[in-house]
Amino acid sequence: MGIYQSLRGAHKPLQFVKVLTWTFLILILVTNLGLAVFLSKYAERLLLEKQKEFGLLLAENLSHQIFTRFTLPTIIGYGQISLRNPEQFGRLDQVVRSTIHSFHVREVRIYDPEFRITYSTDPNLMLRTGLAGEGVKRAFTLEEPSFELFSRISVITALFRLELKPGSVVMRGFAPLRLERSFGPGVKNPIMGILEFSQDITDDYMAVVNFERLVYSSSLLTSMVLFFLIVSILRRADRMSVERQAEKEKLLHELHQQEKLAGMGRMVSGVAHEIRNPLGIIQSSAELVLKKAKADNHPHTRIIEAIYDESRRLSRTVNDFLDYARPRQPRKAEVDICRILEQAAVFLERECESKGIRLERDCPPGTCVLGDKDLLYRAVYNVLGNAMQAMTAGGLLQVAACPAAPGEGGAPAEGGPWLAVSVRDSGPGFDVANLDKMKDPFFSTKDTGTGLGLAIVTSIVESHGGRVVLQNHPEGGAVVTLFLTSAGQAEAAAPPPAAPRP
Repeated sequence: MGIYQSLRGAHKPLQFVKVLTWTFLILILVTNLGLAVFLSKYAERLLLEKQKEFGLLLAENLSHQIFTRFTLPTIIGYGQISLRNPEQFGRLDQVVRSTIHSFHVREVRIYDPEFRITYSTDPNLMLRTGLAGEGVKRAFTLEEPSFELFSRISVITALFRLELKPGSVVMRGFAPLRLERSFGPGVKNPIMGILEFSQDITDDYMAVVNFERLVYSSSLLTSMVLFFLIVSILRRADRMSVERQAEKEKLLHELHQQEKLAGMGRMVSGVAHEIRNPLGIIQSSAELVLKKAKADNHPHTRIIEAIYDESRRLSRTVNDFLDYARPRQPRKAEVDICRILEQAAVFLERECESKGIRLERDCPPGTCVLGDKDLLYRAVYNVLGNAMQAMTAGGLLQVAACPAAPGEGGAPAEGGPWLAVSVRDSGPGFDVANLDKMKDPFFSTKDTGTGLGLAIVTSIVESHGGRVVLQNHPEGGAVVTLFLTSAGQAEAAAPPPAAPRP
């Protein structure tokens, strides 16, 4: 058993399944979340590009409206532009406000070349300096529009907000404010100032956030679905591997057992042959001397009788060794199992009475099996004898025979149909710790046992294609069940013979 135990300890199939599943989960999450981040950033970039294009159109339109509706009429009417004049300021303010109406523009500023605010939708900022940012300076230096995005809330926080307050995300645009035509010699289309406008894009940004939520939730959902699919596949592979490993271990155990039994059989056969002949001479001689001693009323009669009894017991033990070492192939025929049970019961009747054991049989008449009558009788006798030895304080010994379906109650799943011959005693039952070893040869829980009783029974039943099942009854006592091929059911299940040809 040492080799078998080492094999059981060495082979633990798919121990890396947990590591593999968590690795797959991490890979799937990283991949999907990476894809989700890429898509969300791409959506943000598209939003920014869209808003820049819209802001550029707005700046051009606003510059055109200011020139055509304010600058040109003011120069023609007043000769110069002076926003300190309330009438000019009011006209410019009207042009700006009518242009930015319904475009979510929060504020418009116009800076002169000295970066002083010459116009603002907020009158409190008029003529103030020091408020021009880098965007204003860059637009004046490069003479190109630019845009900046300002957000009062982080991207992570926005994902967990159902709504954003207006003005949470603002895009500022900076564009040169040009004269569309020159009013005198000099540079064509000179820059009058820098136009700065702040546009509230919170609603558009919220649409992008909703899209990001959809992407992230879809990524997590698909990750979990893929993870559970992989886990189910790996668990199924694990179960299949465990089943195959168990089958392999079972075959290895049987092979090891057969090798061990074959070696024991050769050794036992040689030893038994050497003992059998002189033991026969001792037994026959002791029998003759015992008869003569009893006739002569010799004072050593009890000693001679003890020698004769022990030689008989030793002869039975040697016969058990030989029967196990050289199992006979069964000569199968239709056998009435009820008749075998009756013969065994009659032979054991006196011993049952002396031990206070009540024997009950439940075997319907005509219950037949396919097997060797002598071998089956010996198997039944051994099982009944073991049960009686376990019932030291007397009790009830029940023997029953009934049909069993394949796989039912431990019956073989293939072959059959089967007949279950069960023997239940009212003794202490099997030791659960040693239940797997009870059918091993030379294993015995008795001080005087050879350990071959159940081994011989198992060998006989398995040679008939059946199975021996050992278990404890829930109400107490041991149950030994012999599954044998049923002759009557086999004939009933067999197809009828073909009719002879005319």
